[in-house]
Amino acid sequence: MELKHAVAVIAAFSLTSGAALAASHKSGHAMQPPESAAGPAGIFTPRSVKSTGTVTVEGHKIAYEAVAGTLIVHPKGWDDAAKAQHGKKNEIGTAKGPPVASMFYVAYFKRGVNPRIRPVTFLYNGGPGSSTIWLHMGAFGPQRVVTKNDTHTPPAPYRIVENAYSLLDASDLVFIDAPGTGYSRIEGKGKNKAFYGVDPDARAFSSFIMQFLSKYGRWNSPKYLLGESYGTPRSAVLINDLETKDDIDFNGVMLLSQILNFDLSADDPQYNPGVELPYELELPTFAATAWFHHKLSSQPAHLQPFLQEVEQFAMGPYAQALAEGSTLPKDQFDAIAAKLHEYSGLPLSYIKRADLRVSGLEFEHELQNGSDLTTGRLDTRFSSPSMDPLDREAQYDPQSAAISSAYVSAFNEYVQRDLHYRTDETYLPEINIPDWQFWHQTPGTSSPQQITTNVMPDLASAMKYDPLLKICLNGGYFDLATPFYEGIYEMHHLPMPNRLQANIEYHYYQSGHMIYANETALQQLHDNLAAFIRKTDNQ
Repeated sequence: MELKHAVAVIAAFSLTSGAALAASHKSGHAMQPPESAAGPAGIFTPRSVKSTGTVTVEGHKIAYEAVAGTLIVHPKGWDDAAKAQHGKKNEIGTAKGPPVASMFYVAYFKRGVNPRIRPVTFLYNGGPGSSTIWLHMGAFGPQRVVTKNDTHTPPAPYRIVENAYSLLDASDLVFIDAPGTGYSRIEGKGKNKAFYGVDPDARAFSSFIMQFLSKYGRWNSPKYLLGESYGTPRSAVLINDLETKDDIDFNGVMLLSQILNFDLSADDPQYNPGVELPYELELPTFAATAWFHHKLSSQPAHLQPFLQEVEQFAMGPYAQALAEGSTLPKDQFDAIAAKLHEYSGLPLSYIKRADLRVSGLEFEHELQNGSDLTTGRLDTRFSSPSMDPLDREAQYDPQSAAISSAYVSAFNEYVQRDLHYRTDETYLPEINIPDWQFWHQTPGTSSPQQITTNVMPDLASAMKYDPLLKICLNGGYFDLATPFYEGIYEMHHLPMPNRLQANIEYHYYQSGHMIYANETALQQLHDNLAAFIRKTDNQ
């Protein structure tokens, strides 16, 4: 779903039927006629369709208005006084015209409250190349799809139920699909370069947010960003852009399954020799996974104390051993290998052959290879048959295979039946972007740097520029796409005064990359984020 190899992504339990869903949405009657978006002119013209509904969140009934629609954004340097002339070759929305993006969104507004001071949260998944179907239908929208907790979800019909953990109790919600994903589309000369990259992507989102604030009169509302996976580096760049370039402060940024420095990715660190941190930061997730699957020679009773022990080993003896490289004495090599076996559940001989360095993809393939099972990447609680037990790395992700169909099918039914958004376009949950520009212009530099993406300076810049900005970091212990300890390490190494560390809070869950795939974790996540919004909305 997200963070596909070096950067990959992607829920719960209830018994409500589809008929009950329709009733809970107050029949979802359209407040204006459905529109067609066929053809370039329709795609690149703003549109919206309204409906109403209700949702009961942790015992409290909330009436809301839903708006499904599109806003049109342009890349950096666009002259908003420029007008396209109908019938000419450079018309907006044609291959020869200037680049343009139509960004699809679904917004939910609580009824019966003052919208001018009501908090509003902008949510997005990542990829890059992922729509926001996952956060929308799995976590915080008023309806969610029911999937199995850690096994493959049976095929249709899927159950779409009222979401008792929607964030609508704390904030209005705006789910945004990145350019080219979902019902969002791009067109024009140089369209990929204009929208597909770290910096142009953030610019598109900042343009969308500013238009949204004006369209719906929300400039004085408490404002929040909520990004998952690649949505976390997007948030780091975006919040810095919004503050320093657009003069818009936000109350808070909520980060789910964080990766800000791509040098720390657990996927393929073997191709970046000399950088040992990924091996150290992934080890606690190896340990959590081996604990879950009972692959440890001595099974600890409780997870958290065990992980603290592993973290100390990872950043102490293990880090020192890796730093010594080929000069590490054999007796110390053997001692470290034995400890890695104790913590990871991998065979001792395999660890030694790997020279104490096992990538995330290798771990996923090997942990349960004796049973011909591949362990999940997005959520290591999941397992499925290995495509090739003799291969070196995992060839697919069991969680993605287990739940994707449910999300895609449920959303396509929901958006048409309940939100009344009808179009000839196909909803694209994910797209492949092989030419994504990972180059990034770090704050304080004069041009994009052709180095591995690292947006830690952007988040630090935003927190220094606005020392009142609050951050809420959330991660899953069983996430091997963006290991939880990696996020902790990044936050502790932000280049900013130590006193600003008090503005960051941390929450961790017995779940994976999609924290909300575990219903218990979803409830905890909701409660933590709702509390974060309420204590930072200045009301």
